[in-house]
Amino acid sequence: MPSSTSPDQGDDLEACVLRFLDLDLKDTSLINPNSSLKVELDVNTKKKYSSAKKKAFALFVKTKEVPALSYKCKEIWWKCCQQLFTDQTSIHRHVATQHADEICHQTASILKQLAVTLSTSKSLNSADKRDPLKEYLTGNHEVSTLLPDISCFSPDELISGQGSDEGDVLLYYCYCDLEDPHWICAWQSALCQHLHLTGKVRIATEGINGTVGGSKLATRLYVEVMLSCPLFKDYLCKDDFKTSKGGACCFPELRVGVFEEIVPMGISPSKISYKKPGIHLSPGEFHKEVEKFLSQANQEQSDTILLDCRNFYESKIGHFQGCLAPDIRKFSYFPSYVDKNLELFKEKRVLMYCTGGIRCERGSAYLKAKGVCKEVFQLKGGIHKYLEEFPDGFYKGKLFVFDERYALSYNSDIVSECSYCGAPWDQYKLCSTPQCRQLVLTCPACQGQGFTACCVTCQDKGSKPASSPTQNSFKEECECTARRPRIPNELAQQAQLCRSPEPRPGVGEDGP
Repeated sequence: MPSSTSPDQGDDLEACVLRFLDLDLKDTSLINPNSSLKVELDVNTKKKYSSAKKKAFALFVKTKEVPALSYKCKEIWWKCCQQLFTDQTSIHRHVATQHADEICHQTASILKQLAVTLSTSKSLNSADKRDPLKEYLTGNHEVSTLLPDISCFSPDELISGQGSDEGDVLLYYCYCDLEDPHWICAWQSALCQHLHLTGKVRIATEGINGTVGGSKLATRLYVEVMLSCPLFKDYLCKDDFKTSKGGACCFPELRVGVFEEIVPMGISPSKISYKKPGIHLSPGEFHKEVEKFLSQANQEQSDTILLDCRNFYESKIGHFQGCLAPDIRKFSYFPSYVDKNLELFKEKRVLMYCTGGIRCERGSAYLKAKGVCKEVFQLKGGIHKYLEEFPDGFYKGKLFVFDERYALSYNSDIVSECSYCGAPWDQYKLCSTPQCRQLVLTCPACQGQGFTACCVTCQDKGSKPASSPTQNSFKEECECTARRPRIPNELAQQAQLCRSPEPRPGVGEDGP
């Protein structure tokens, strides 16, 4: 962790940070040492910017480290953008040319964090308060001090089961105030590499959100380290980690980064805080509420709404009976969905749920802030924990997950269908057109006939050879996605269905 700033340097640092907060750090003129702007900056300011940029670059490269393919070799390699780099020069060149925007974003974040740290340290000094935990965390400590001792295990023990169901995938989050997310980013990266884990970890000043895969031994050690870490031990408990069969094979690589939000809702945590969520219900309590809701003769006239906070492709293959599942592509659309359909929630008791609970934390806070609902509840631990207790309960179908497994099965129900023939089917595959990002439901019979894309337009694109070697790696939004309403209006759609019910859309009219 970076060393603390001495009092006599504080004013210079604060001035530097405040000056750089007004600059556009994506402007290439800031990176060019010969630019007129950089020449005009005083020496201290240039040093602070240069130091922040070097730290951002080093942290980014650090997150791409992977063990060398031979476990007898102690060298470190790097993996980024699906490429393997075996020497430092090549990974540095790649990051400098391909990830300049991300480095600039991280640089800005570091400068802002320096400002916050400086402000906090000034207030503590003026109050003459001492916090031993804070002093430890803000001291000059290497990340290695919080890594577990694995000397008693062989590399085979740590990596066994990574390629099969013998391993585990962990899903967890923890909302708590973190003062130095960049240090935690470096620590998490080192920890996961130390244990040969892959996956994704998002860190922000509001907390941490992670899903990692590896052997049972590695994931157990990871949980133990997280529970013993001074930053999280007062907030996390063992039950906060959701476990499912999998392993390191479920993720293409390890990605650890610092962001403004640990789940991207698109609204600053300073405006909608995790500290004002809905009322948490245990799986058992939530089950009783859903049972009461479903027992009502006329659910449409009920004062309760069962709200799915996930994206449409998640709820399509599995959901609670009687739920309202918004037809949205991203969670960042959820606030706009609430705003556009606010009339729907007036004087209602809202029961919210999502995969593991994290989206409901701030989603419920946003809905509560509107001041129209009678009450807002959320399922603690999400669908994951509910299905552990009630595999044959009111949730039907599969549970979508954001890794290469795509879904987890807890019951035999199939609630979705093949996009081409309408046969029951719930196993996603990526659209066969290289440029498309969409998931498609196509049964084996239709796949055998060559129907492997999300729509007719993509099917035609996929049958044409790429005009250049780079075209296959270029991603673009599919036309069937572009035609979807970004934010659906539920009341307007209900009124339209009442007036003129329409048949199921044909192939190519709407993507899965």
